[in-house]
Amino acid sequence: MKFVKVFISLLVVLAVCTASTMENKKKGMYIVGVSASFTDSLIYFTDIQFVDSVELGKDKLLPMRGQYSDQLDNYLEKKLGMENRVCFIYFDAKKDKVEKVIKKMKKDYQKDGKVVLKETGADFKFTKAEGF
Repeated sequence: MKFVKVFISLLVVLAVCTASTMENKKKGMYIVGVSASFTDSLIYFTDIQFVDSVELGKDKLLPMRGQYSDQLDNYLEKKLGMENRVCFIYFDAKKDKVEKVIKKMKKDYQKDGKVVLKETGADFKFTKAEGF
């Protein structure tokens, strides 16, 4: 009987420890935004940012990803006066994968020498997209 009590106690402690460990491992995504226009040669890139508590959906896509593009579009319109831009985002759980994609994209854009690459600056931050 004593063995059963000790065994059950250990199971309870293990369950509590596992639950607290899982709580501490918060999910998130690294997101970077890119903005281009068909009417000028400026291409804007955001910094790679970690957005906490964001996970991929069952379809392996970022839920409400359009809201992140809208955040960048609104920033460029209001802060920089850049209207009619096409904004898109890249995302992954691993920062190095996002860095690799952006590095390749910048290299491809710089081949021609016809476009100007600009950073949005540190004042732009993605916030977690909320459901309606």
